[in-house]
Amino acid sequence: MLYNNKNIVLHELIGLDVEVKRSSDSEQQGIKGKVVDETKNTLLVDTGKGIKRVVKKISVFKFRQGKKSFIVDGEEINFRAFERIEKALKFYRRRPI
Repeated sequence: MLYNNKNIVLHELIGLDVEVKRSSDSEQQGIKGKVVDETKNTLLVDTGKGIKRVVKKISVFKFRQGKKSFIVDGEEINFRAFERIEKALKFYRRRPI
């Protein structure tokens, strides 16, 4: 599946590399790893030293797929994975290509 800056908010995040670029929780800022699971409000990230739970709504993420990377505000993905296509369309329409 090819991700781009516009459609990243609609697609599956599990399996992507992620870095927490900003967070209002200083302990979550800078967490890097692979997304292993997702709930409505959090991403579970395997850091190699354990699984960390990162709150979506208060964070800005940098997702990577291969050599491409995408910055996503946590509010844009603060939905259950199966609800994302329907509910994230408003963010999808606003995002640049």
